[in-house]
Amino acid sequence: MKYRPFGKLDFQVSALGFGAMRLPIINRDTTKINESEAIKMIHYAFDHGVNYIDTAWFYHGGFSEVVVGKSLKDGYRDKIQLATKLPVRLIQKIDDCDKYLDKQFKRLETDYIDFYLLHGLNGRTWPMIRDLDIFPWAEKAIKDGKFRYLGFSFHDEFDVFKDIIDTYEKWTFCQIQYNFMDTEYQAGTKGLKYAAERGLAVVIMEPIRGGALAKNPPESVVQLWDSAPIKRSPAEWALQWVWNQPEVSTVLSGMTTMEQVIENVEAANRSGVNALMDEESAIIDRVIAEYRKKSPIPCTNCKYCLPCPNKVNIPGVFGIYNDALMYGDLIRAKFIYQIRVQEGERATECLECQECEELCPQGIPISEWMKKAREMLE
Repeated sequence: MKYRPFGKLDFQVSALGFGAMRLPIINRDTTKINESEAIKMIHYAFDHGVNYIDTAWFYHGGFSEVVVGKSLKDGYRDKIQLATKLPVRLIQKIDDCDKYLDKQFKRLETDYIDFYLLHGLNGRTWPMIRDLDIFPWAEKAIKDGKFRYLGFSFHDEFDVFKDIIDTYEKWTFCQIQYNFMDTEYQAGTKGLKYAAERGLAVVIMEPIRGGALAKNPPESVVQLWDSAPIKRSPAEWALQWVWNQPEVSTVLSGMTTMEQVIENVEAANRSGVNALMDEESAIIDRVIAEYRKKSPIPCTNCKYCLPCPNKVNIPGVFGIYNDALMYGDLIRAKFIYQIRVQEGERATECLECQECEELCPQGIPISEWMKKAREMLE
């Protein structure tokens, strides 16, 4: 296993981290984890050098933490760095933080957590949790030995990300979505570099974009991968691209089968910073271009169309619509639409006033595309 620095800490983290969000399940019920198989997979990863596992209150309806706790028995707890997350959106008052943390100790069967994250910070949850005086609470919890380091996971625009980092000087790490298709999405490359420059370790989630970059790629993309001098699976191409970035600390993979665990461990053993050849990087650039050809709406997310007089999140809706067609995954697109686009900001709110069309530098017939987005996503 290859290891990488974890920010300013005297700790070398495995290039591959185990993300416990997509464990094997029974009868398609995400709350019914196949425990024996999941623990077998986790132990294989641990036995082959993975030393970081990430879970959260909400994963698998709460049972991810339970299974992760069971996987850390038999001496593994002392060898593995455990990360889980405070369910920020459930916090109403500061005392709730202790309530949920205590429940997580019981689920995980541990009396301390190594890396504790404020889960899913964005422009709505960040001000709320900040104003509850979360930092004095966290510092006391660290002093009391409840967890060792504080970080946050993130889903929003770069300006929000920057504000979070700049507000508190004692962040140890952050967790962001990042892959070769999302360099300008959410925190993006700009956020990756900003966090690293300030000494934060950066944990990467969604390196394969929820599997979208590995499942049934278009034939034109398959041909590009096949033309490479070194043969890799689409999943490994995506992982190697992320590992190639010097600012990345560890890459989480949510693995569902033992085959995926074995493949990703082997890929991590081949990983390195600036390890991709120029020819390989050029092929990845062409793959990106091929995927983007499948985006029917030429929206650049410039936001000149905003604010919409009826509060429609025009770039957000168009981004998810494009993704549905780009990756051929309507089920995932509908799920993302429900959690990322708030009620009152969805395509159904469009009144076809066309004020936005007068402002769009791309000349997009926004009201017409909104009808199609509504039909597909709602």
